[in-house]
Amino acid sequence: MNIMLKIGASAAAVLLAGAAHAQDNWPTKPITFIVPYAPGGYTDSVGRITAKYVEAKLGQPVVVENRGGAGGIVGTELVASAKPDGYTFCVCSSGAVSIAPVAQKVSYDPVESFVPVSIVSTTPQVVIAHPSVPANDMAELVEYGKAHRGELNYGSSGIGGLMHYSVELFESKTGADFTHVPFQGGAPATAAVVSGEVHLSFTNMSDAIPQIEAGTVKGLAVTSAERSEYLPDLPSASEVAPGFEAISWNGIMAPAGTPEPIVGRMAGILAEMAADPAVKESMAKIGATLVSTTPQEYRDRIAAEVEQWTEVLKQIEASK
Repeated sequence: MNIMLKIGASAAAVLLAGAAHAQDNWPTKPITFIVPYAPGGYTDSVGRITAKYVEAKLGQPVVVENRGGAGGIVGTELVASAKPDGYTFCVCSSGAVSIAPVAQKVSYDPVESFVPVSIVSTTPQVVIAHPSVPANDMAELVEYGKAHRGELNYGSSGIGGLMHYSVELFESKTGADFTHVPFQGGAPATAAVVSGEVHLSFTNMSDAIPQIEAGTVKGLAVTSAERSEYLPDLPSASEVAPGFEAISWNGIMAPAGTPEPIVGRMAGILAEMAADPAVKESMAKIGATLVSTTPQEYRDRIAAEVEQWTEVLKQIEASK
């Protein structure tokens, strides 16, 4: 081996040893959790509960940074382009990961641009309406939405998210027609229903429950196939739209290329979190079910959902 090759081999060995050492010592500085939605909403709450638990386990600060916009796409894109060093993670959602890349042009691939770590929570949406809306149940809402096409408007977390396309899917199955008004998160969309700025929303459970309890909105249904334990008096929207279901998840994802030992350690912490009674109680307060998956299970779910929503969006377009 000539002298240049020897120098190159030595340098490579040093770099590899340094990288391995860095992974062994991870983390040595604060970690950032990007929440791709406005503060105060469901995903933000899930992100902060998760960050608090991870911070305690790792002994380093976990900073939650809200980067809302475009139905979660802005913050999700930010994570996809971040340095894959184990210090930036996304508190991602099904809308921005499984639906938006199918519905519109985005700069990331839902499978190739990320390393899935674990899903941490699932929840159905809740159909809420302003008290002035002339419908007290889903059947009346469908009837009004068919007779007065486009008259009622609905708020969502942004174009391309689950809050948007769950309504599109509902419209395709019932023939009702509503006008879309996008916001930067579920919390602002819910606030718009409370104020009367918009008529209704298929919103997050955490945003809906306190408003329903306060009587500021009418709760009409949940979007799971069965009734929810958190709002047992509300029927499933599938009762007027057979086959309709819209379940949201939040999970932790890292930029593609993040070292496997780091991903594995984070996944292990999240698996422990899923069994923690205190965290389960905190999640229950926002209407979330605490869950855990392996990175591969998470990746498989994303791939399956992308395929599913590709077909669903074809059906939605065909129904227009």
